[in-house]
Amino acid sequence: MTEVLPKPNSQLIELTADIVAAYVSNNPVPAGELPGLIAQIHSSISTLGTPATSPEERPTPRMPIKKTVADGYIISLEDGKKYQTLKRHLGILGLTPEEYRSKWSLPSDYPMVAPGYSAKRSELAKQFGLGRKPGHKKPVKKAGRKTKA
Repeated sequence: MTEVLPKPNSQLIELTADIVAAYVSNNPVPAGELPGLIAQIHSSISTLGTPATSPEERPTPRMPIKKTVADGYIISLEDGKKYQTLKRHLGILGLTPEEYRSKWSLPSDYPMVAPGYSAKRSELAKQFGLGRKPGHKKPVKKAGRKTKA
């Protein structure tokens, strides 16, 4: 990486003078505002090349994270509405599940589907026999021998 080296003071003064001269030659500036203009340009030039000091602020959720997940729905932290699945909603907003989790500081295992909805879909899949390998069927109970009476 390159290091930001402070510019010598004389170079800053020369740059400030050049910029002020160019600005004043093309724009009408009252004499009383000239010192303020010079100070503003000098401070702007002196801060060039330094990294921004304001850290990226993370939004705070409107409600506790634990309350956003219920059996039949998940509450979106973006708009506060209830959804069974968040993935399509996030896609409309231009977010991926990973971006959503990082934006709101959520754990990596935070669900994108309501637990009740997921259980209902899982039960339907089992009823239709999805997820089984072809050729495997349920073991059929053999009829036992009848006992002699």
